[in-house]
Amino acid sequence: MGKGDKRTRRGKIYRSSYGKKRPRRPKKPAKAR
Repeated sequence: MGKGDKRTRRGKIYRSSYGKKRPRRPKKPAKAR
């Protein structure tokens, strides 16, 4: 559930990886907050 969890959108942003929860064309920059 946190940024270390690669199954969540935030975890993927933290690891700069992509997947079902975070497709490769983000609508806006992922570094908000």
